[in-house]
Amino acid sequence: MQTWKMTALATAAAVLTGATAVAVAQERDQIRIVGSSTVYPFASYVVEEFGATTNFPTPVIESTGSGGGLRLFCDGVGVSTPDITNASRRMKPSEFDRCMENGVTDITEALIGSDGIVLAQSADNEPLALTREQIMLAVAAQVPQNGEMVDNPYTNWNQIDASLPDRDIEILGPPTTSGTRDAFEELVMEESAEGLGFPEEYTDIRADGLYVDSGENDNLIVQRIRENKEALGVFGYSFLVENSDSLDAATVDGVEPTTESISSEDYPVARSLWFYIKEAHEGVVPGIEEYVSLFMDDIMIGEDGLLVEEGLIPLPAAQSAEWRERVENRVNLERSDLEG
Repeated sequence: MQTWKMTALATAAAVLTGATAVAVAQERDQIRIVGSSTVYPFASYVVEEFGATTNFPTPVIESTGSGGGLRLFCDGVGVSTPDITNASRRMKPSEFDRCMENGVTDITEALIGSDGIVLAQSADNEPLALTREQIMLAVAAQVPQNGEMVDNPYTNWNQIDASLPDRDIEILGPPTTSGTRDAFEELVMEESAEGLGFPEEYTDIRADGLYVDSGENDNLIVQRIRENKEALGVFGYSFLVENSDSLDAATVDGVEPTTESISSEDYPVARSLWFYIKEAHEGVVPGIEEYVSLFMDDIMIGEDGLLVEEGLIPLPAAQSAEWRERVENRVNLERSDLEG
């Protein structure tokens, strides 16, 4: 471990435009965390606990979306860049390449659990049952008709299927920088495209005002669907848990989003949650090692962990132990880990 720390410090010192490790530590003594809006409430819980129970300053955390966080993380090494980024999808090979190009060559990847993506509505509405195909036809920019792609004509759910309610289509969802958006496109749109006659891997979302890009603040989406009973909101299961008194979720392909259905992968719109550590900043910005250790501890992400009460779907015990060991040993992320 001591050898690793010396390597990290040497790497940091070499890259930080001539600044010494001591100077850097004096310049910023708070951990800086960016990334996924879905992971944000879990990481915020750890941040607050870390600030309250250690002698380190409370880390600064910002919800930038998975893509936005990885972009900032991969900008380089130095105190102007984040130490950790959260993600509701795995890093892409292209993002890894950009990290390498910018000198972020030593990265540790941490898998913390899973989460489902829900289509939520006001609890005042009648229960709603949707299929991925119906959702696809509601959100796609174009749809296949008579052998060609045409601009999406659907404005009401019962135009898609007579069994659906007579209700205007209005979907409040994440922007293109969001890991939730990436996962939604993959798990809903790509999975249903071929069977409906769309081009393979079609993921263009309509821009005619019926899908509303609502930014990275999932709490804002929650607030808006409380106020607008016509609307559906697309966000992580944990936000549904937090607001179960006023919201409920549509079933998807006949499966209700629950802790059990997401963990078992019976619920079709589920994804893994991650964070990434910039190893060159450890030993330079104080407290990173201790923060990571707290986050990966069973007390946070174990089957009876505190974050489970906040809506995190925990990993099976053996898998959680495997990832904890990888993180403790700072196993470097390789491009091959992200391929296939």
